[in-house]
Amino acid sequence: MENFHSKTLDRTFDTVYFVPGITVAGADQPAGRIPQGSPDASRSHITPPSTASSGVDFSDLKKAEGGRTVAEIYADKSNLSGKNVTVRGKVVKFTPEIMGKNWLHLQDGTGDQGTHDLTITTNGTAKVGDTVLASGVVAVDKDFGAGYRYAVIIEDAKITVE
Repeated sequence: MENFHSKTLDRTFDTVYFVPGITVAGADQPAGRIPQGSPDASRSHITPPSTASSGVDFSDLKKAEGGRTVAEIYADKSNLSGKNVTVRGKVVKFTPEIMGKNWLHLQDGTGDQGTHDLTITTNGTAKVGDTVLASGVVAVDKDFGAGYRYAVIIEDAKITVE
C-alpha cells in the first residue's frame, strides 16, 4: 500500500507491504506469520469471496423497509455509488479491527456467485449468524491496495443486530 497514513503513529509511510510471512536467509522457519483469521493478502477481492452460505437459513429474512437486497445493490451499483443504502442480512464472516474498522460479510439469500455477498465496514460489532440491519454509503470499485479491491462495498455503516 502506498502513502499509508497511520493515525496511531501520526505518520505517513511511503510503502507498506502486507505479506503472509518473512523468511530469514538460512533459517528453517519463517520469522513471522500473519495471525490466524487475518485476510490473505495474496488474493484479490474484486469479486466477493465465496463465503459459503450453505446451511444458512434465509427464509425468515425480510427486506428492510425502504431498503435494498444484496442483489439489488450489486445490480444498481453505478446509480447507488456515493449514496446511503439500507440492507438486512445475516453475517457470514466478521473480521475486527482492520484499518481501524470492523469488516463483515452480509448475505440475504439473493444474488448469484459474485453478487450474493456484500462487504461492510463499521464501528459496530456482530457475530457470525446474527441478523443485522446495516445503513451506510455505497462505494464502487474501491481499491485498498495489496489486492483488496471491491466491486461494491458499504462503508462506515451503522449496524443494528436484530
